[in-house]
Amino acid sequence: MSLTVYGIPNCSTVKKARAWLESRGVSYTFHDYKRQGVPAERLDGWMTAAGWEKLVNRQGTTWRKLDDATKAGVVDAASAKALMVANASVIKRPVIELDGQLVAVGFDAAAEAAVASRV
Repeated sequence: MSLTVYGIPNCSTVKKARAWLESRGVSYTFHDYKRQGVPAERLDGWMTAAGWEKLVNRQGTTWRKLDDATKAGVVDAASAKALMVANASVIKRPVIELDGQLVAVGFDAAAEAAVASRV
């Protein structure tokens, strides 16, 4: 079993997910967007599994700071991918994969249940 958590270390939701995993003794690999970049090759799979709309965090500070033209330009998977590759902070966090398959985007009760049922 190979669990990977993608995100930014100082994100409160990522911290919550990592603490939850650690409290259950679940080993995982952490992929830090800031240090390792966005895995562009993984984005296509995530968008297929969850939809680009779910991956783009329109509630976050990063989205709110974007200019209106940039926001208006995110209309499909290609434009969303370009934005996410250029600006990792706009991706909803964390993204959690198990054995290369998307398990969760974000970390709420539903994501917790999805991860718990597989680890």
